[in-house]
Amino acid sequence: MSHPHPELDLPGPLPAGALRVIPLGGLGEVGRNMTVLEFDGRLLVIDCGVLFPEDHQPGVDLILPDFSAIAGRLQDIEAVVLTHGHEDHIGAVPYLLRLRGDIPLIGSRLTLAFVAAKLKEHRISPVLREVKEGDELTVGPFALEFVAVNHSIPDALAVAVTTGAGTLLHTGDFKMDQLPLDGRITDLRAFARLGERGVDLFLPDSTNAEVPGFTTAEAEIGPVLDRVFAAAPGKIVVASFSSHVHRVQQVIDAAWANDRKVALVGRSMVRNMTIAVDLGYLTLPGDVLVDVKRIDDYPPDEIVLMCTGSQGEPMAALSRIANHDHRVSVGPGDTVVFASSLIPGNENSVYRVINGLTRLGAKVVHQGNARVHVSGHASAGELLYCYNILRPRNVMPVHGEIRHLVANGALAVRTGVPPERVVLAEDGVVVDLIDGKARIVGAVPCGYVYVDGSSVGEIGEADLKDRRILAEEGFISVFVVISAEDGSVVAGPQVHTRGLAESAAVLEEIVPQVRQALNDATREGAVDTHQLQQVMRRVVGRWAGTRLKRRPMIIPVVVEA
Repeated sequence: MSHPHPELDLPGPLPAGALRVIPLGGLGEVGRNMTVLEFDGRLLVIDCGVLFPEDHQPGVDLILPDFSAIAGRLQDIEAVVLTHGHEDHIGAVPYLLRLRGDIPLIGSRLTLAFVAAKLKEHRISPVLREVKEGDELTVGPFALEFVAVNHSIPDALAVAVTTGAGTLLHTGDFKMDQLPLDGRITDLRAFARLGERGVDLFLPDSTNAEVPGFTTAEAEIGPVLDRVFAAAPGKIVVASFSSHVHRVQQVIDAAWANDRKVALVGRSMVRNMTIAVDLGYLTLPGDVLVDVKRIDDYPPDEIVLMCTGSQGEPMAALSRIANHDHRVSVGPGDTVVFASSLIPGNENSVYRVINGLTRLGAKVVHQGNARVHVSGHASAGELLYCYNILRPRNVMPVHGEIRHLVANGALAVRTGVPPERVVLAEDGVVVDLIDGKARIVGAVPCGYVYVDGSSVGEIGEADLKDRRILAEEGFISVFVVISAEDGSVVAGPQVHTRGLAESAAVLEEIVPQVRQALNDATREGAVDTHQLQQVMRRVVGRWAGTRLKRRPMIIPVVVEA
């Protein structure tokens, strides 16, 4: 298996007749999925998703793919193909369309409905092209064929892209559930036909490549939810992804069977499920659904609340419920169900919410103590089936952390793919398919782009480092007034702190040291206020490190009078 080198140069021009693959997200993390294909001077984008921030990225709302590699070539983009409607595959579409609003979006009915609703909030009118499994269409030099795949959201598609360089098959997120709730299985017959025709480069989902065997069928969740609901004495709160239509259907069915009403909580949950009902992907028995404003009209044992926040997102409904910051409250007798898996990196946030809910007296049911969720991704056994059916000439694992990509590559080798034909790339690493062989040819810049409030890409790692220091170490400000004539200290130093527990008496220790350092500096000819600020910063920093054993942010201020 070929590994990317950390010091790769920019790739050269694409040779005639070759296909270039540029992953701009999703290779090295779970989320932010985006892959760009180039052939004959034209580009095709597959997915355009977001990554959700972790604890070490304070204040960040979303993380986008880095569009800089294609920013100067927006007019070369033929279309964006969206494999399914999860946020990590469609969430960044509005930010790409801000750069060029008429890029066609190709996807299934539900996927396009979800993305259109999102774009409406951004006041963007998209160009949409609906497809379904079995459809074939051509955009520029790319001939596309769509294949049904099963996932944790309806209407997911794999896409086969054929060019003069050969055929590439991108699975999107998928699994091989043989008893899917909607009866729509992964079309292995289509995979076999593609395999017979020849798959030159296979890009398979790697998220569960480390998990042995086969992913559990969604149908096994229903009876478990039914038992949990039947035993719950008070209200029930179920947290899931706002786009997980299948799980919401199971919750609705279990509620109806146990004589409970369901209220949807959270803007994205209400928006997405309204779309799913309108398009026929979600079935509502009787009058099971009620407005969240009416839940007080029913006894607690007749209510189920379906909400967002299964990943511990601080502003989602469940986190706010745990923090007493929501109109919905939970307490003894109530049951909270986490009906989704943990995305790597979110563990601390989720357990913080679980502890908060438990402290309030609620019973918390999650994947660790009951089978209330199954993964939407193919495990190792399913991936082995795909390799044996397709017999791809080259493999480039996608969608996962490095360990997932490596595990997926190892599975390919076990089925007979030559190790030198398995390409392990990361975000930004460019792979060319030339004369039937895939190889790494360079890398493009591919950093994280942070959405912070209304700003996009304006904060960087240095800003986040400052935020972490402020959060973990606090800060010290030192204010002093000096004479404009001779640089002597006229007033101060005054020391102020935030986030430090030390008493005023301890802080007074530093005042004479700062004054002495300033006097010494002015005697040696330092009169520039910036130089004096640096003197203050060094003295206070040294004192804080030795006396307080801390490394706070230090803000020195020197004013001339």
